[in-house]
Parts: sequence; structure tokens; C-alpha cells
Amino acid sequence: MSRRRRPGGGRFRLGPFALAGWLFADLLLVLTLVALGGQPDPLAAKKPEETETEDPEPEEPDAPEEPEGPRSVDRNPVEFSVRGSDNGDLRRQIAEATEEWPDREAAFVLTFGGDYGGNQYAAKVNGLLHAANPKMFAAELAGENYHDLSEPVNTAVVRVYFYTHGG
Repeated sequence: MSRRRRPGGGRFRLGPFALAGWLFADLLLVLTLVALGGQPDPLAAKKPEETETEDPEPEEPDAPEEPEGPRSVDRNPVEFSVRGSDNGDLRRQIAEATEEWPDREAAFVLTFGGDYGGNQYAAKVNGLLHAANPKMFAAELAGENYHDLSEPVNTAVVRVYFYTHGG
């Protein structure tokens, strides 16, 4: 360590190499914040184009436009529960539970299996999602398995986070 004692005892002080390291780290943090703060928002509203002073002819209302820019994840997940150990029955439960959101695509899924073996049960349920609803759940969907000790064995709560739009 580069700490040295002052002559005559007392407090420790940092050596020049340790001070240089801290200075470098602080400088790097400041430069990162400046660089991130200086970038424009890619999804910021564009300035409206100037219109002519003449009265334009009334136009038919256009259909709503699809959002532009990269798609993102909706912060409000939806949840449904499944119960049982039969794969066919679990696929049926998943398909029925997801009928409510027919044209949505899942970004990622958090599955909470019940009791101490909940992680394994959650993995089993996550493995059946694509087979139950391939339009909603991609084969390479990101899913995490958790356990919930307050839930009974062979039950799971599936929390689905959807993309905001099709982008």
C-alpha cells in the first residue's frame, strides 16, 4: 500500500501514485458525464417545418403513424399464472393466458416458480413459452428463472415485458 506515516505519528497520507490514480478516475468520470450530456436525444421531436401563409386545402386525416426510432421495452409488465406438471397442460394454460395480447411481442420474461424447487419449475415454464405462443415468444427470448417461497409447488407467475412497438 502506498500509505505512509507522518513523521512523529498521526494520520496516514496517500502517496503520489495513489493520488494520481484518484485524479485519473475523477477526470475520467467528469469526461464521461460531459460526453453523455452533450449528445442530442435521438427521439427528440423534430422542429415543425414552416408552412405557407396561404390557407391550405383541408386534407383527410392520416392514419396514425408508427413511432420512429428504436423500439424499447414497456415498463409495465403483464402477469399470468400457471399450475401443474404436465407439459401439454402448461402449454395450453400459457396459450390461453396470452390470448389477451394477440399482437404483442415479448422483450423478456421473468418467471417465479413456487417453493424451493421454483427455479427448476420456472425454467420448465420458460422452455414452453415459444411452443405455446411462437408469435409472442421468440425462440431466443431472454428469460430469467426465480423462485418464490410464498407460492406452492408446481406453480409459477410469469411476468412478461413487451416491446413498445414493432420498430
